[in-house]
Amino acid sequence: AFLVARYLARDWAAEKVQRHPKFRAIDRAVGQEGWKIVGLLRLNPAIPFNLSNYIYGLTSVSFWPYVLASWIGMLPGTVMYVYLGVAGRAGIQTAAGDQVGRTPAEYGFLALGLLATVAVTALVTLGARKALKQVENDEVPPSVSAGP
Repeated sequence: AFLVARYLARDWAAEKVQRHPKFRAIDRAVGQEGWKIVGLLRLNPAIPFNLSNYIYGLTSVSFWPYVLASWIGMLPGTVMYVYLGVAGRAGIQTAAGDQVGRTPAEYGFLALGLLATVAVTALVTLGARKALKQVENDEVPPSVSAGP
């Protein structure tokens, strides 16, 4: 999706962006700090990855920083979903009466891992929102802001 947008629609998008100062500022910010923005937005599960891939392809973010930031930004969510799958399977096996064969220490580590995963995901998401808001506020040109 990134490459399709980059090579089939980037020129069209660049032409549209030039007409709007706020979009120009956002595109400039993405070009300069693209890997940070991509990485931070990858932490937000509410934004569909396929749609964001097209959007990144329309911006001036470079390909390899996009790939690396995407990979790193998707790791916490992937770890959390895998962990929830393992914990869910253990819960279903226990409810079905199957012998899971886990010790109390293993359950303690599972619970600790869940708490740590949720806490890290929440902290990173809050940090991402703060950083994105700061980038948005810093990158708007003076001609767009209100007042003389």
